[in-house]
Amino acid sequence: MCELMGMSANVPTDICFSFAGLMQRGGGTGPHGDGWGVAFYEGLGVRCFHDPQPCHQSAIAQLVQSYPIKSENVICHIRQANVGRVGLANTHPFMRELWGRYWTFAHNGQLPDFTASPGSFQPVGSTDSESLFCELLNTLRSRFDSPPELDELVSCMAGICGEFARKGVCNLMISNGEWLFTLCTSKLAWITRRAPFGPAQLSDRELAIDFQEHTTPNDIVSVIATEPLTSNEEWQLYLPGEWRLWCGGETLMQGNVLR
Repeated sequence: MCELMGMSANVPTDICFSFAGLMQRGGGTGPHGDGWGVAFYEGLGVRCFHDPQPCHQSAIAQLVQSYPIKSENVICHIRQANVGRVGLANTHPFMRELWGRYWTFAHNGQLPDFTASPGSFQPVGSTDSESLFCELLNTLRSRFDSPPELDELVSCMAGICGEFARKGVCNLMISNGEWLFTLCTSKLAWITRRAPFGPAQLSDRELAIDFQEHTTPNDIVSVIATEPLTSNEEWQLYLPGEWRLWCGGETLMQGNVLR
């Protein structure tokens, strides 16, 4: 299956170090060589990069890895195609506009024969993942005429994702630029870095960094990934069914759709 990576921070932060590890899994140290994508939020805008080529040898990925684009919310995805052919239309993260904001979505797992209900949002490609995204947005639009309060929105999203989780493997990330919602049904891990910052060593590449040299004492940065990206840090594992809403590098809300 695919792999996910997300970041939530309280200050604009680049993902060059983490992405350098993830991109090796895109056909190098891992089998996820069927395309990749990343979305960086900058205010109301989003910088999206997609490539159906293996991430570890993609010239666009090399640019992303070396160019310090700073963001407070990021979603990355490397693909191992199971549903839908290899092609640009089937690379994650997918993006749509809802209530005047860009929403992005990436998924790891399989929900066999899943199709989105009729509505304003319909998939362009042929993946079950994009159909899930469209179904979620269609449901939100049908229930709310305008953006609801955050707790009401998150409760609704968790309920929808619970229905997805009962139909198959559904690890996902979704963001509208203000927050990052994550759900795990099989595999997801997270780490929050804050002062005092220390060194980190990538698991998939001979590359290390001392975060103390690149941060301030007030910085808070959380990275969420399918598999831990570093070998010398203690990552926390999600429980099956666990969801977390990240904002400013912190867990703002959490729950479990399988309980």
